[in-house]
Amino acid sequence: MKAVFIKEHGGLDKVMIGELAKPSIGPADVLVRIKAAALNHLDIFVREGANGIRPPLPHIFGSDGAGIVEKVGESVTSVSPGDEVVINPGVSCGQCEFCRKGEASLCVSFHLIGEHIDGTFAEFCKAPAVNVFPRPSRLSWEESAAFPLTFLTAWRMLVSKARIKTGEWILIVGIGGGVAVACLQMAKRLGLKTIVTSGSEEKLAHALNLGADHAINHSSSDFSREARRITGKRGVDVVFDSVGLATWRKSITALAKGGRLVTCGATTGPNPETDIARIFWNQLTVYGSTMGTPSEFGEMLHLFRDAVGFKPVIDTVFNLDDTVEAQRKMEDKKQFGKIVLSI
Repeated sequence: MKAVFIKEHGGLDKVMIGELAKPSIGPADVLVRIKAAALNHLDIFVREGANGIRPPLPHIFGSDGAGIVEKVGESVTSVSPGDEVVINPGVSCGQCEFCRKGEASLCVSFHLIGEHIDGTFAEFCKAPAVNVFPRPSRLSWEESAAFPLTFLTAWRMLVSKARIKTGEWILIVGIGGGVAVACLQMAKRLGLKTIVTSGSEEKLAHALNLGADHAINHSSSDFSREARRITGKRGVDVVFDSVGLATWRKSITALAKGGRLVTCGATTGPNPETDIARIFWNQLTVYGSTMGTPSEFGEMLHLFRDAVGFKPVIDTVFNLDDTVEAQRKMEDKKQFGKIVLSI
């Protein structure tokens, strides 16, 4: 089968496109013929071997994917060959104390398809049967591949962790990437008042067109002061910040009393200056979040099945042969929304 993979870690020159053996499946697995896949920053971390990610080589990229079930293991009854599905990238053991509590993303062996095991940038991908869900029929293949990782992450952050409420204020720091855009779309759908920041006027314009109520250029102004001005000096109820070092202190400052900050990453560094006095005096809560559970994935799917016109934002669709250019665009942070591969 054709696949995008690496045989050694490094730069874009290490990305290879060629033939690899079709995956063999176990009794509880399914083989999916991939129709479309989507990029995440994880693909770059995997390529570089960053954060200790060292899968067996050769390794196939890709966590997000949608396609048609080609074959099922002998114990699989939940799906059949020919079913159109999307893949939940998070893989858990199903047996540890956290899995038994329904907290699969806290599993002691939690990992992602495309991270430590082969992924979706190929004509075929193996996945546990519990990780495949019916594809929302009104979405295109590219749209179906664009939402699993980012919208699951956003759902757990906003709904399960921050417990957002209609009418609240949310500040989304660094709009443009997949999770941040998903948070904006979800927040608007669920009735929140939204403020976004970016250093790019183009990205801010995209966000306003998508429904953001206010946009702040954080390169030319202090977004925490602007957020307080917009909210009448009150501050926001929720801050989404996956930037880390460069923005953390201001994100804390932007929160109203009793506010909640949610984070799923630290793209500028994991060890920021913070403000412990403000955290305890204003009784703030900081939530860390990673991916989500199968039940959260199912709940999130209702957004795409029930909400007319609700769909992920796609920046660009590349062919599989152009994966290097797709990764380069992501590295350059030029996208607004998801970068997708058509396979």
